[in-house]
Amino acid sequence: MKVERVTEGLPLTAYLALEEEMVKTISEPTLFTWIVPPTVIYGRHQSAEAEVNEEYCRTNGIAVVQRQSGGGCVYADRGNLMISFVSPSTHSQEVFDAFLTLLSGALRQMGYEAVTTAHNDILVGDRKVAGTACYTTPTGTVVHACMLYKVNLSALEKAITPSAAKLAKHAVASVRQRVRNLGDIRDLGDIQIFRAALEEQMAQLVK
Repeated sequence: MKVERVTEGLPLTAYLALEEEMVKTISEPTLFTWIVPPTVIYGRHQSAEAEVNEEYCRTNGIAVVQRQSGGGCVYADRGNLMISFVSPSTHSQEVFDAFLTLLSGALRQMGYEAVTTAHNDILVGDRKVAGTACYTTPTGTVVHACMLYKVNLSALEKAITPSAAKLAKHAVASVRQRVRNLGDIRDLGDIQIFRAALEEQMAQLVK
């Protein structure tokens, strides 16, 4: 597996397009990380009207983008590390499981007590620190994660609007009660320091 750095400062749509292009011709599993300006990303089976506070996003310059993969609606900003894993394998569940094992293992090596869930989330304690999603094409599989490090949780809570039923399922009154920043658990410095440490741990685990 390769761990690569890609061009900085692109909008989220450019990174999603990069995933789509990579999976067409990739010959070796490749992982890369990226950081974006404030953006809400909702799944392929969701509607922005139901999941996103569109007026708040427009007023505050937050982009709203739909992705190819399924899963729930997430908020990302420059305190959030986005992680992509592109594999030539079309055995999507195997790729997904391997990615979750790698990511949670790297976090544990960094001192976070990370575990995975049946819903493909990563938790530390009882709080979600990363959500993941996956899609498969005839030439491979793309998995991506949205990892909270020093995200603006106030903006996150205002930008996305999960249903009361979804919150009740997780026994919380608000989305903010369900998530936590890794930087609040163990602060390694700014997000670029955290990013480099996570990349290093993941690269070591796949040697």
